[in-house]
Amino acid sequence: MSISARIVAGLLALVTAGAPAVATAGAPASAAPPEQTTAEAGNPFVSGWYADPDVAIYGDRYYVFPTASRPYDQQTFLDAFSSADLVNWTKHPNVLTTADVSWARRAVWAPAPIARNGKYYLYFAANDIQSNAELGGIGVAVADRPEGPYRDAIGRPLIERFVNGAQPIDQDVFIDDDGQAYIYYGGWGHANVARLNADMTSLGTFPDGTVFKEMTPSGYVEGPQMFKRNGVYYLMWSEGGWTGPNYSVAYAMSDSPTGPFTRLDRVLAQDPAVARGAGHNSVINVPGTDIWYIVYHRRPLSETDGNSRELAYDRMHFNADGTIRRVTMLVKDNFADGNAYGWRTFGGTWTAAGGSYQAAHSYGGKSLLDDNHANAVHDLDVTIGSGPGDAGLVFRATSAATGTDAYRGYYAGITPRGQVILGRADNNWTPLAAAPLAVTPGRPYHLRVEATGSTLRVFVDDLTTPRITVTDATFSSGRSGVRVFDTSASFDNLAIANR
Repeated sequence: MSISARIVAGLLALVTAGAPAVATAGAPASAAPPEQTTAEAGNPFVSGWYADPDVAIYGDRYYVFPTASRPYDQQTFLDAFSSADLVNWTKHPNVLTTADVSWARRAVWAPAPIARNGKYYLYFAANDIQSNAELGGIGVAVADRPEGPYRDAIGRPLIERFVNGAQPIDQDVFIDDDGQAYIYYGGWGHANVARLNADMTSLGTFPDGTVFKEMTPSGYVEGPQMFKRNGVYYLMWSEGGWTGPNYSVAYAMSDSPTGPFTRLDRVLAQDPAVARGAGHNSVINVPGTDIWYIVYHRRPLSETDGNSRELAYDRMHFNADGTIRRVTMLVKDNFADGNAYGWRTFGGTWTAAGGSYQAAHSYGGKSLLDDNHANAVHDLDVTIGSGPGDAGLVFRATSAATGTDAYRGYYAGITPRGQVILGRADNNWTPLAAAPLAVTPGRPYHLRVEATGSTLRVFVDDLTTPRITVTDATFSSGRSGVRVFDTSASFDNLAIANR
């Protein structure tokens, strides 16, 4: 039965069957991490500018291999990150450098990891060649351990020329259930597939004697990613320009690892409230489950440099017919990883530790995300510490600076003086409303703010009846975060969702 027929028929088996091989094979993790809706300890999930992530599962750890996102002449190394739980990540610096590859000098891109023959292989592009007259293309390195060090396996590029118009970059490697390995690659709007021999360092041929087959779907720009689920082959790729806001991910399905691949939908794109330039992805399937995550890079809203890209992941779901639902970039942070990546502080002293975000006593210290939410539901756990003041949630904030009320936006907080308060700041403070609330220092309170147009509602613990409802249209959108005034506090379980 063809893929189109499967989609029309809506095969229910795609829901109930177990999850098969992922794009990068490896021994299953010994203990599956808890199911998550996103990177619930916060996106980005590691620190630094990185892009083009690919993944592997080796033993009991999940590995992410990205490009170092910086000017081409500075892209002379690759780092990796590993985790047993998809929450706490260990950095493995310089797993491969140009010092270990005689022919590579710059633009080391899009590492693709895979294990075979008791070895660990890492495929990479280098030198950003513009014609067949230049030295460069796609290479392969090998190591005895997942974290390297990796060394050039063949002393030359594995793919060093343009074929079918495809620039030799952005490789992905996939081993099918029958043991046949494939390499997918291509920039400049063209995608090729080739067979890898069992040695993983040389190219084979197809039954018709050819080495390369073009398989470019409509809209393809770069960054192919292959995986298999329930006997169906999925090709994902990036569309748009990588420096622009509309970089995105689309996909196709096929009965064959070589296609044909017909574009079905765009599954990941920018969200003007969360991040721009979301693309060049890979996928993680938690072994033994049908839990899938899309791992990708994106650009923070306030960043304009094309290389200012960060690593993120979100949950990826399938419909009953095997098609992929559009991915929602969620905003959450439970601080379980002991860091506050993606947050920017404006005064005060802030520490992520013990599963919460802790603020020392200050007169108006705040920490904000790089978001731009308008109509949204904000959830936050707040625990008041020492001091008679208040602590809580900042939302729709702009023009943030250090100072007691140095921002333009709204603030909802709780205070041991026995109130929940709501007001707005514009380098001064305007109270909007207050309601009685018995507040005990050291006890967590769940604070929710629903902001829809000019209607602002504040809930505490009871999420059915608002403590405060006001109408105020002064500020329509902006950043979200946390704040203290004349107290210390800790914060946890932040979540922001568009309405």
